[in-house]
This record gives sequence, structure tokens and C-alpha cells, in this order.
Amino acid sequence: MKSATALLALAVAFHALDVHATAPHAMLPPALAKAVAAFDRAQMQGDGVALAHLLADDYVLFNSRGLVEDKAAFIRDYTAPGTSMKPFTVEDEVVRHWPGGAVLGGAVTLEGISEGKPYKVRLRFADIWAERDGRWQVVFTEATRAPSP
Repeated sequence: MKSATALLALAVAFHALDVHATAPHAMLPPALAKAVAAFDRAQMQGDGVALAHLLADDYVLFNSRGLVEDKAAFIRDYTAPGTSMKPFTVEDEVVRHWPGGAVLGGAVTLEGISEGKPYKVRLRFADIWAERDGRWQVVFTEATRAPSP
């Protein structure tokens, strides 16, 4: 993508690695918890192969600018040269699980570099996960700009 704002909208689709030890994540089925951790790592490392595996082919993102994006755009943004993101903590975390599906979300303050320019933005997000053919994938993400705490 061409702007840091658009990249930031995509960034909400993952959690910082340090949240996986918290109580809400401990309640997740092991396979889902493993997929969530792998998704986090893939985004932090810009691992397009892992992202392609963890995002459903019909993945949709409603980003914080009101635009709709797909799996290919998400992967392109996370693997773009010169893109980096600092680790962060999910606040006001929401974790809901049911057989075959889950919602994970919360509020985050994201910081990093996009197109050589620093960014910082606060967002509230929700990722929807589905178990398909025996594996967990993100099928939908919604991101909204949020006021600073």
C-alpha cells in the first residue's frame, strides 16, 4: 500500500507475543492458540508464506480508513520492503470462542516505519477466526481508530 495509514489499518490483525500467556488466551483450544501465535510471528517477521497459510483465501479486512481489503493486499503490506512494526500489547482484550470459531480483539497503540516514515496510531480491532479443514485461519478483521487512553 502507499500510505502508513493503510498499513496501520492492517496491523491490527495481530497481537503482541506477550499476550498469549494471559488468562483469556489460556482458555483457547491449543490448535487455535498455536495459530494465533504463528499469525503474530508471521506479521512481525513479514513472513508471506506463513501469512498465506494463516489467512483464509476469502479473508476480508475493513480497515480504519473505511476501505475493504483482501488477503493479497494484507500480505503485500506486511512483506513490503522498509516496513517494520514495534511489538505492542493488546488492551481491553476480547476473547470469545465457540466450536469452529473465535473472535479476538482489543485496543492497541501501534508504532513502526512505513515507506521510511515513522507512524503511531491507536486502533480498536476484532479478528474473526474459523476452523476450516482442520486448521484455524483468520477470515475477517475490522479496525477502527480509537482515542488515546
